[in-house]
Amino acid sequence: MEFRAQARFMRVSPQKARLVLDLIKGRRVEDALNTLMFTKKRVAATVEKLLRSAVENANYLSAEKGIDVDVDSLYVKRAVANDGPRMKRIRPAPMGRAFRYVRRIAHIELLLAERGKDREGLVTTVGDETTSAKAPAGRKARAKGKPPAGKGKKKLAAK
Repeated sequence: MEFRAQARFMRVSPQKARLVLDLIKGRRVEDALNTLMFTKKRVAATVEKLLRSAVENANYLSAEKGIDVDVDSLYVKRAVANDGPRMKRIRPAPMGRAFRYVRRIAHIELLLAERGKDREGLVTTVGDETTSAKAPAGRKARAKGKPPAGKGKKKLAAK
């Protein structure tokens, strides 16, 4: 079972939020909370609040809906920070000009899952082995030293 929490329209750039989210991906909830408590980024407090909300969502489902959830075995399965709408601003510049800059907004989403349920979360696959390292189809190999057909030097006709 997966438990979700999201914070939308957070006044932090997604790039800065991803720095903190990368610290807690794949960790147990208890370890992630300890990591966030000692992280010196401003967005860490928001991510900690969001993580606690996701844990409370799991508690609610276990108490109210009758789903068997072991809160101690929860881990952060996915943590993403996506772009939100951008606020365009103008800063005055010398000689009557103006410089434009952008204030970025992030949508942060956490997904918790239970480790050990149906062996999920124990194995991480990096890539698919079915892909091959061939050259793209449709390209022909050229012989060394010869220019492609039709691309040679043109001779000028003398009058």
